[in-house]
Amino acid sequence: MVVGEEVGRFLAQRIAAGALVVVFVSALTFFFVNLSPGGPSSVMRFDVTAEQRATLIHNMGLDRPVPERYIAWLGGAVRGDLGTSLLTDEPVASRIGDRLPNTIVLAGTALGLSLLIGIPMGVIQALRRNSWLDHALTFASALGLSVPVFWLGIVLILVFAVNLHLLPSAGVVSVGSDSIGDRLAHLVLPCLVLASTILPTIVRYTRSAMIEVLTQEYIRTATAKGLAPRIVLYVHALRNAFIPVTSAVGALVPRLLGGTVVTEAVFGWPGMGRLALEAANGRDYPLVVGIAVVVAAIAVASSLAVDVLYARLDPRVRLA
Repeated sequence: MVVGEEVGRFLAQRIAAGALVVVFVSALTFFFVNLSPGGPSSVMRFDVTAEQRATLIHNMGLDRPVPERYIAWLGGAVRGDLGTSLLTDEPVASRIGDRLPNTIVLAGTALGLSLLIGIPMGVIQALRRNSWLDHALTFASALGLSVPVFWLGIVLILVFAVNLHLLPSAGVVSVGSDSIGDRLAHLVLPCLVLASTILPTIVRYTRSAMIEVLTQEYIRTATAKGLAPRIVLYVHALRNAFIPVTSAVGALVPRLLGGTVVTEAVFGWPGMGRLALEAANGRDYPLVVGIAVVVAAIAVASSLAVDVLYARLDPRVRLA
């Protein structure tokens, strides 16, 4: 019963803190957007009379003070109403809802691929520390961090789509096809590019964590007792190395979401990143604010999940 109350209190505290973060992000974005030159009214048509323009501004509430408009927006956001797009006259929540699943699929697949490749690479580097393989993988990680995402995307398109004709270059599905295989083929290139933004960091964190764990006294004790190296590695070392890696993954989620802007633009992927770019270029300010709030909420949710998983992996950590 005590454990259940402790978990409930922990979740309530984290959710409350996360809600404050989302509110702060929404307020900051809302005020910056409305204090920018021209503000939301700058997207209105110029082929209207001054009287018609004044009427539109009044009907949209843009003649009210910014704090008053923010309070009204926040009240609607709590009920799920993020406003109306200035360019398409559609609900912002509806536009985001149409694109969000595509971004979740892309970012989730890229994260899974990065973990699947990055953790074994980091472990191998730690086990063969200072060997030629360790140096080679370290160089590859540094190279991966320095390669621009847009350049890598263009190169992959030229090689695999234009020259070899193995994979599609853009979109989610081909025209006239909606099979799982076709969707997976469209996912390969953008997933590889997006994974490259966080894979080197995961490799480096795993290597550092494993090196630190392998030098601990309990590892030497387990080895001295005659336990098989595989058991020492997977049962004793790897689980404890996962703890700092888990924290790193939580911090990488915002970077992953940021990487979707360029990746989705290069590959024509209809997701949140491309929508954010379209909103910024079109000065669709309600949509910009809505996207910022949704991204902040995803980042907060990932941080909460990492906190819970961290406590699960390390019994010494209390949920408090």
